[in-house]
Amino acid sequence: MNTVVSGIRSTGHLHLGNYFGALKNFVRIQDIYNCFFFIADLHSLTTHPHPDDFHKSVKIILAEYIAAGLDPEKATIFIQSDVPQVSELYVLLNMLSYKGELERTTSFKDKVRLAKAQARNKPVEEISYDDNNDEGININAGLLTYPTLMAADILIHRADFVPVGKDQEQHLEFARVLARRFNNMYGEEVFPEPRALDFGTGLIKVPGLDGSGKMGKSEGNGIYLYDDEATITKKVKKALTDSGPTEPNAPMPEYIKNLFTLMSLVSDPSTVDYFMEKYNTCTIRYGDMKKQLAEDICKVTLPIKERIDDVYNDDAYLHKVVESGREKARESAAKTLELARKAVGFKVF
Repeated sequence: MNTVVSGIRSTGHLHLGNYFGALKNFVRIQDIYNCFFFIADLHSLTTHPHPDDFHKSVKIILAEYIAAGLDPEKATIFIQSDVPQVSELYVLLNMLSYKGELERTTSFKDKVRLAKAQARNKPVEEISYDDNNDEGININAGLLTYPTLMAADILIHRADFVPVGKDQEQHLEFARVLARRFNNMYGEEVFPEPRALDFGTGLIKVPGLDGSGKMGKSEGNGIYLYDDEATITKKVKKALTDSGPTEPNAPMPEYIKNLFTLMSLVSDPSTVDYFMEKYNTCTIRYGDMKKQLAEDICKVTLPIKERIDDVYNDDAYLHKVVESGREKARESAAKTLELARKAVGFKVF
């Protein structure tokens, strides 16, 4: 049976980007693959969370995983920091990761620009990655080597597939590079080269409501699985639009394309077709479209929200899930790390 690995950072509630980019696929594949789904708490340390918030965020993601449909009886659900073998493999892979290729990753450049923008209280669009004034800004080594840790997460379970969103495609390719580099350097086929799992529909990139290209927690432009109906309606109502097209079949601005992309994820195709026809004939009313979009988002998220609190408040159940996941994940990781240590030459005697 093929192995699938993926995880989500523990930095607050999950949003639609997490759901359609990853979590929905997690639920679909847990019956047919050997699945390892983790809460990436080590990754969240790049933002230096307070210990109290750190624990709460891990618990939130765990509860929302389960509320969204993940079944601990079918998939291994675990906390990243509960598996120390990940950190050791991270060290080994860092020795094969080059500064130049890490600095060229899109995620690192985006995080640097965001950190500078927040420190200077300016819009991200006004910040240049190449600006060398980093004084007082949190650009730590963890941000730079983030792709290496992600590769360790994937390779420690010798994954065949990773159900990633479009924005993580570059990280998956880097995991493939490191797997190939390790195998070539040490002359052992320790790691398979993982592939993206997209079910033939292409990798999904869920756009933000602010007209940006990506919905994200740090961007503050998301709709969360825990949002109530009023909050969702308010957020969608504020989504960026314009006065509408002035000629038939006019090209769509990116922020309007984003609304249609969101609608294509949550609405019936006939609904999308209806508003597309309205746009192409210059008769679209964005207020009507937003109202319909909000209603359709609620149909997806509100049933999940209703389950989140029940799961979150059942500490005994969550403790059982964490213990079981820790045991299974460590067993798998230990086997892989033994192969890697032997290949490197650590186990001489």
